[in-house]
Amino acid sequence: MPQARNVVLVGPMGSGKSTIGRLLAGRLGFVFRDSDTLVEERTGASITWIFDVEGESGFRERETAIIDEMAAGTGMVLATGGGAVMREENRRLLAGMGSVVYLETSVREQLSRTKRDRKRPLLQTPDREKVLTELLALRHPLYLEVADIVVHTDRRSAGSVAGEIVERLTGTTED
Repeated sequence: MPQARNVVLVGPMGSGKSTIGRLLAGRLGFVFRDSDTLVEERTGASITWIFDVEGESGFRERETAIIDEMAAGTGMVLATGGGAVMREENRRLLAGMGSVVYLETSVREQLSRTKRDRKRPLLQTPDREKVLTELLALRHPLYLEVADIVVHTDRRSAGSVAGEIVERLTGTTED
């Protein structure tokens, strides 16, 4: 399989999209972009603030604009927000960008990885497990719909996951 023009990482919060994305970009010689970070940079405000002032719909509008902009690029690994797949337009844009990799992660693993995180607006609730379970039930079919490759990340290092993705994208193993 020839190297994709871009690699897009989708999956739930805590699946490792940003961490794995940085490693993957380095290994592929691509630039790394994170749609959440780009939204924050463009607005000069945190995602939490955007959610508080504009609601989730305002954030999603900004996210779609960033994804649309990134869709024209090449040679990048793009880490998306966990809910980016909720919009059909985003799924279409992401699928057209290159190879889409779903970083599949259990709710248990998400809870472990996000337990100290106070920046995720959707997790500012006493019952984080319930929220993560409900979000995964809604989003999992959409992640599968858009994904070219599914990689399980539970109890794995970011380096091991990045290596598997490189192998699956290029058909070669890393040394």
